[in-house]
Amino acid sequence: MSVKIILPQVLQVGGGASKEIGNILKSMDLHRPLIVTDKIMVQLGYTNSINECLSEVGIRADVFDDTVPEPTVSSIQAGVDKVRRGNYDSIIALGGGSPIDSAKAIAILGTYGGEMRDYKFPRIVNEPGLPIFAIPTTAGTGSEVTKFTIITDETSDEKMLCLGTGFMPTVALVDFELSLSVPARTTADTGIDALTHAMESYVSKKASAYTDTQAIAAMKLIGPNLRRAFHDGSDREAREQMMLGSTLAGVAFSNASVALVHGMSRPIGAFYHVPHGLSNAMLLPTVTEYSIPAAAERYADCARAIGAADYSDNTEQANQKLLNELYALNDELQVPTLKAFGVDREHFFGNLETMASQALASGSPGNNPRVPDVTEMIELYKKLW
Repeated sequence: MSVKIILPQVLQVGGGASKEIGNILKSMDLHRPLIVTDKIMVQLGYTNSINECLSEVGIRADVFDDTVPEPTVSSIQAGVDKVRRGNYDSIIALGGGSPIDSAKAIAILGTYGGEMRDYKFPRIVNEPGLPIFAIPTTAGTGSEVTKFTIITDETSDEKMLCLGTGFMPTVALVDFELSLSVPARTTADTGIDALTHAMESYVSKKASAYTDTQAIAAMKLIGPNLRRAFHDGSDREAREQMMLGSTLAGVAFSNASVALVHGMSRPIGAFYHVPHGLSNAMLLPTVTEYSIPAAAERYADCARAIGAADYSDNTEQANQKLLNELYALNDELQVPTLKAFGVDREHFFGNLETMASQALASGSPGNNPRVPDVTEMIELYKKLW
C-alpha cells in the first residue's frame, strides 16, 4: 500500500540557513511578509537579523510579537486582525513551536475567517492560507515541517488539535545557530518532545517505511546529544544534531501521527499550564511501559536507536534498558512530577475523567500500539502524580 508524504516545498538545513529568507521570498515573488514571533526573539535580536536579511533584497516586514507559550484563541486574535487589515502576502514564523503554531493559525484564520474551533479535528484543513516561512529556534516541536497546530480554547481549557496541508509551512529554514541561546530548561523540554515525536511515530499504527527511516534517524541524533545540549548550550555539534533530529522527528510524526503520550499530554497542558514538552516528558516512561507489550520489537528498535541498548540485547533486555534510560533521562534533565510542578492534587484527581475523555477525543491515542479505554487512561494519569 502506498502512503502520501507531505513536506514543505523548501527545506534548508544548516548553520546560517535563516539568512536565506530574503532570497527565497524574492524567488517566490513575495514582497510583503508579516513576521510572527515573540518578545524574546525581539530582545535577542533575531527579529532584527531577519529584517536585515530582508532589507538586503528590498523587502520590508511588519512584526507581530505578541505570541505566547502554549498559544490560545485570544493570544492569536490580534495577529489575525493584523492580517485581515494588512496587505500581506506571506508570514515568517520565527521562534519555538508556539510562535510557529500561532503563525499557522493566523495564516488560516486571517485568510478564511471564522473561529479556531471551526478548524479543529476531525475537520481536515487542506485549504491553503498565506504561505508560511518557518524558522525554528528550538530543537523540539518540529512544527516547521508538520501539518499540525495546537491552539487552546481558554473558555473550555481544551487544547484543540488542528491538522491538514493548510497548516504545512511552505518553507522551513532550520538554522541550529539560532538554538545556541536556548536555556537549559527549554532545551530539556523541547528535546524530550522531539524524542517523543520520533518514538511515537515509529510505534504508531500509521507508521510507514518512509516515516520509519526518519524516526530512526531522529532517535540516533537525539539520543546521544540531548544531555550534551542540556549541560552545555554552547556545544555546537550537539545543538546541530539536536536541531536536525527534531526536524526529522517532525517529518516522521507529521506523516505517521503521534500517539498516546501526546493525547494524554494536551489536557495536562490545557488545565495546568504545564509546558507541552514537559508534560510529554512526564508521560513518556509511564506510557512506554504500558505500551511495550503491544509493540515489543518496535520499542526495542527505539532502545537501540537512542543508544540505550545494542544488538546483543534481546527484545526483553532492550526494552528494560529503554525504560531505565527514560527514567534516568527525566532525573538528569530535572523533569518534575505533577506534584512537584505545583498542580493541585484535589483538582487533578477530580478532573481525571474529563482529561481522559478529551485525550481520547483528540484521536491520537487511537494510533498507539495499545489503545486504552477511559478507565485505563485514568490509571495512567494517576501514576504521574
